[in-house]
Amino acid sequence: MTTPLEDELQQPDEPGNASAATTDPPRNIRNLVRYVGPGLIMAAAIVGSGELIATTKTGAQGGMTLLWFIVVGCVIKVFVQVELGRYAISEGRTTLEALNTVPGPRLRVNWILWVWVVMMICTIGQLGGIVGGVGQSLAMTFPITGDYIHAVSLPEEGELRRYVELRDKNPDDPLVEAIRRRIDRAGAAGWEALENLEAGRPIDPEGGDPYTWDDRIWAGVAAAITSVFLFFGRYNLIQNFSITLVGLFTFLTIGNVISLQFTQEFSLTSDEVLRGLQFRLADEDGGWAAWVFAISAFGLIGVGATELISYPYWCLERGYARYCGPRDDTSDWEKRARGWMRVMRFDAFGSMVCYTIATVCFFLMGVAVLHRRGLDPSGMRMVSTLGEAYVPVFGSYAKWLFLTGAISVLYSTFLVANASNARMFADGAIQLRLIPKSDVTSGSNKTVIGLSALLPLLCFALYLVGLDPVLLIAIGGLTQTIMLGALAAAALYFRFVAIDRRLRPTRAWDLFLILSAGSLVAFSICAFGIAAAQFI
Repeated sequence: MTTPLEDELQQPDEPGNASAATTDPPRNIRNLVRYVGPGLIMAAAIVGSGELIATTKTGAQGGMTLLWFIVVGCVIKVFVQVELGRYAISEGRTTLEALNTVPGPRLRVNWILWVWVVMMICTIGQLGGIVGGVGQSLAMTFPITGDYIHAVSLPEEGELRRYVELRDKNPDDPLVEAIRRRIDRAGAAGWEALENLEAGRPIDPEGGDPYTWDDRIWAGVAAAITSVFLFFGRYNLIQNFSITLVGLFTFLTIGNVISLQFTQEFSLTSDEVLRGLQFRLADEDGGWAAWVFAISAFGLIGVGATELISYPYWCLERGYARYCGPRDDTSDWEKRARGWMRVMRFDAFGSMVCYTIATVCFFLMGVAVLHRRGLDPSGMRMVSTLGEAYVPVFGSYAKWLFLTGAISVLYSTFLVANASNARMFADGAIQLRLIPKSDVTSGSNKTVIGLSALLPLLCFALYLVGLDPVLLIAIGGLTQTIMLGALAAAALYFRFVAIDRRLRPTRAWDLFLILSAGSLVAFSICAFGIAAAQFI
């Protein structure tokens, strides 16, 4: 049995000048494009918790000041990503097997793998938040009891406070009218909430977020479907359909950001953008809370730590190492290896350009609409609040356009991430010597199949108990940011100690790699400090 991802990646070898077991690398762009793939899979996984949720919330909380942070978070990781891929292609080893060779303290396995174990436990919670987002989106689209829609119908307190502030200080501000229309859409309950706020009473007399069932029922359905499809390997159509909708939703978001520039209330000036590209912390509007969440989001935006680890697995499945053939001392092997590493770099950097543009657009959307209106996606309002960013442009159609895109984006992330995590968990069990060594890049591996069925249900269980999905995603992002420092150290070890000397890159590449690794280590230390302050 093979998975559709494996079927997509393992295309028949083209004839080459090498032996039957190897394939010469493509010599022109047209043929090179035929061999990309791992980066596209990563992009499908990235847009979910990283871009739609973490990036948009970072913009909503911190404002334009953190634009530079978003750009840096997307660009600097690709050098470490390529170095991990280079070592995998050269040695034919999985990522965890390679990481286990890095020097340092060992307790059955080395220290990096224990950091990975902690991160992966938290990643299950992160995916619990994502499947919760799927459930919220479906509950708004296809209500069962209607309890979820009723619970999120009231405007947020932050938005109401923003309305009162602007109405009293500058009633002609176009944003006053924009928020008033939002209150109108909530009907009598919206104006009652405003009256309660001005009277110093809770905006919702019942207090707190109720425990709703519609979103949990739909989240359970999504998790069960994912479990079945991953177990039987029958999700090719859904995966291709999801990736298509992810692309369409991303273009919809880009169009939304461009269209916002033609509105009076939500346009962004060039001065604001330039100010956002200056290296500063969150301004007074966001404060410390915005910076803390941004550090958590750093592990998710662009290529996160889990994507960095899983990327070499997909490179191996795509056949890059197989096309090179077993390493030997011949010049033919060196030529093939350099050629396929060029393909891998093209794949990595091409996907980096795509997800950087998408990430910046999600961030600008969060700044232009949510930050200005005092909205902050969290808890059971995560999806409903994110949808508000599309209302100024798409009006009454925004709900359906956003929900269709959100379901596709979040579910695609949930699907791909669980497929990747099953491989990594199986490989981790091998490195810990809990199970015999086997090919974990094969969809027929029984351990991979079993974990593929189990992991989606574990993720759903965490959402079912009522934990805040954004909090789950933030904790997962924080541990991923910590893991980035360990991966940076490993990348430096592979480049300067372990890699075949014939495959050494240029000095300019080494400089960028060192700068990238140093930055990741610095952010990792910040994340560890935040985790220590919050949870220890």
